[in-house]
Amino acid sequence: MNLKIDQLIGECIFSTARSSGSGGQNVNKVETKVLLSFNVQNSQILSDEQKEMLIYKLKNRITKDGILQLSSETERTQLMNKKAVSNKFISMVQNALKPVKKRKSTKPTAASIKKRLEEKKRVSEKKKMRSDRDF
Repeated sequence: MNLKIDQLIGECIFSTARSSGSGGQNVNKVETKVLLSFNVQNSQILSDEQKEMLIYKLKNRITKDGILQLSSETERTQLMNKKAVSNKFISMVQNALKPVKKRKSTKPTAASIKKRLEEKKRVSEKKKMRSDRDF
């Protein structure tokens, strides 16, 4: 996967907001929460195939307008939250663009076949013992 991460981050739009929750003066005065918006459809870096893959795999995080939105408010400063949301975005995109490995079908082992047949015989014998017999 030949992805230019710096250019991809350059296409993102960052905005700030006040963080939620307790925290006293810092939360009330400073906008430390960072929101990242990335328009998947209008990306110049991603190919059409990559865009489709992103939209399919991240459909729960993409709005109807085709915008991927992420936020971070865990850190105390705006800069640290920007780094955190950027890292989250990069890892999310890289994981979504990983090719899916095909499953190789395998045969059951000889031991597992033998074990299954023995269990079938045991259950069959148990049921035969339960049935009514003519004496």
